[in-house]
Amino acid sequence: MTNDLKFPKWQEPYLEALMETDELKLVKRVKLAESAILMRLRAIQSDSDTVEKQAIEDALNGLTVLKRWTVQPPVN
Repeated sequence: MTNDLKFPKWQEPYLEALMETDELKLVKRVKLAESAILMRLRAIQSDSDTVEKQAIEDALNGLTVLKRWTVQPPVN
């Protein structure tokens, strides 16, 4: 999986969180993904790479949705 990712240091834990089906493990994976993403965001704060910054923003939004689902799963 890592070979296909443009930003594997944070995208890998993010994708692992997205694919996790065990609710107990999901909480941990979301925290790990958030940590990796925020560390990378701090590292590139002054860079002008808007492509990665947009990808990070999208990933953080995805994690926000995951966290909401773990607290209150959608009603079917």
